Amino acid sequence: MFRRIFKNQYAPDYTLLAVILSLLLIGIVIVYSSSFVWAEYKYADSFYYVKRQLLFCSVGLIAMFFIMSVPYGTWKKYSKVILLACFLLLLAVLIPGIGMVRGGAQSWIGVGAFSIQPSEFMKLGLIIYLSVYLSVQQKYITSFKKGFFPSLLLVFTSFGLIMLQPDLGTGVVLVLTCMVMIYTAGARLSHFLGLAVLGIAGFLLLIISAPYRIDRITAFLNPWEDPSDTGFQIIQSLYAIGPGGLTGVGLGNSLQKHFYLPEPQNDFIFAILGEELGFLGGTFVIGLFMLLFWRGVKVALEAPDAYGRFLALGIVSMLTIQVMINISVVIGLIPVTGITLPFLSYGGSSLTLTLCSVGILLNISKYSKL
Repeated sequence: MFRRIFKNQYAPDYTLLAVILSLLLIGIVIVYSSSFVWAEYKYADSFYYVKRQLLFCSVGLIAMFFIMSVPYGTWKKYSKVILLACFLLLLAVLIPGIGMVRGGAQSWIGVGAFSIQPSEFMKLGLIIYLSVYLSVQQKYITSFKKGFFPSLLLVFTSFGLIMLQPDLGTGVVLVLTCMVMIYTAGARLSHFLGLAVLGIAGFLLLIISAPYRIDRITAFLNPWEDPSDTGFQIIQSLYAIGPGGLTGVGLGNSLQKHFYLPEPQNDFIFAILGEELGFLGGTFVIGLFMLLFWRGVKVALEAPDAYGRFLALGIVSMLTIQVMINISVVIGLIPVTGITLPFLSYGGSSLTLTLCSVGILLNISKYSKL
């Protein structure tokens, strides 16, 4: 079957590719603009962060173009091996001496001068495996015992291991992405309603079990109640976006990156973008993400087989959910989660895995009549 499908190759979706490259270029510019003050202070090198971002970007682009040339059916053959490797990495990061603690979470494994985040690998690995499972077992997905529960067990086992780090933000992205895939496979709404009740109860337990999560909720509802601690990031983010106005204060002229907004090149990079480029700049970037979502969904709808449709849907859902969560945090709509903004935020594992993911999406587009 796959041999027949892979004979019918078209050109990749150049619109999708152009959007990805545009976001990467904007990301490099904003990473430098938002980080050069911190980089000069911490490393005596204003180009420290952007040089590393260019390295990550180069590695990611090489991987993306390579993966774009690999027929997406290849990942189906190795889906079990990929998932097993992701589980082993999630277990390894919990072992003292192997896992590295950053920001209160043991989520990283050091590799030489660099580090990797296993939960990022799990997001893509689980999407690949779940795509295979749903394409084969779709006829049973309306059955709680035969279809819905096995997929649910796999998702929440992964979520549980991520929460042991703990990394609530990444876990939420993973669960929501998988729920979108399972729902579009034809799962019953009644099963999701029951799951929602259990999910809300579990979420409340997670919040109660960790005081810092309660602080984050409190800060989200009223950040000015504790402006020097739990509400600090949200307030500084809003102070960045507000003065941006329609056209911004100008590229490189942000005030908040001068030691007001912590690590502005990471999770809150959209705040600096909004301050420097204003409402128009922020709207342009959001428009690019919306175009990416539209082209990704179109690739999924036109994919030649169920596996390709689920795989494309999972990738575009993961990216869209991550964008929505990140921007919602920055503008104060939801509590701080620690989620990066795809293609724009500074980072190694996140950027590289994102580019690998869209490499698969671009390959699927070769077999879609767009």
